[in-house]
Amino acid sequence: MQILNMLKMKLKICGMKYPDNIREVAKFSPDFMGFIFYQQSKRFVGDDFVMPEISPGIAKVGVFVNDALERILEKAAKYKLDYVQLHGGESPEFCKKVGNKVKVIKAFGLPCYSERNEESFLFDSLAEYENCCEYFLFDTRTSEHGGSGKSFDRNILRNYQLSKPFFLSGGIDEADVADLCIQTSVTKPFAIDVNSKFEIEPGLKDIDKLKILIHELSGK
Repeated sequence: MQILNMLKMKLKICGMKYPDNIREVAKFSPDFMGFIFYQQSKRFVGDDFVMPEISPGIAKVGVFVNDALERILEKAAKYKLDYVQLHGGESPEFCKKVGNKVKVIKAFGLPCYSERNEESFLFDSLAEYENCCEYFLFDTRTSEHGGSGKSFDRNILRNYQLSKPFFLSGGIDEADVADLCIQTSVTKPFAIDVNSKFEIEPGLKDIDKLKILIHELSGK
């Protein structure tokens, strides 16, 4: 697993929901933790969510899908979010408005293996987003807007020529992390984003599986 250590990718653990579980996962010191504020998600934190104290070294990311600007900014302020991840069809203009208050990660859905067609996603269309967000995030295109556990054809990433660093998401588990690094070595991800493959149930992360992942990523 030394290749993982050499690539020095950062780690985002998304879909966190339960305070005790959040504290346990925070002990691994991931670079980012994601909290979903999309009401239709199985991992929606809920209206009465209380954010537990976690290390300031872990960036808190709030995930929203086609939400109102006022609600996004209200949640960002309330929970002291470091980033807002926009996972819907938000326009560059909308991203700029959010970005005036909090840093933005813009997510885009890429075709899953059943839709394998390298021409079905044109990365050039993302150029207008480069100046209105900190990072891109590439996930599998589904109606669920993330957390589906499905993978996309990562060979598509060979067509990525933009300079914006990106998070790689979409059905990643501990068994294929090394292969991911090899497959995407031409366009190395800034970070990997894990979620559904490391769960006991939606929103409840499997500590033992995460322990294996952290071991793999550290190269120890």
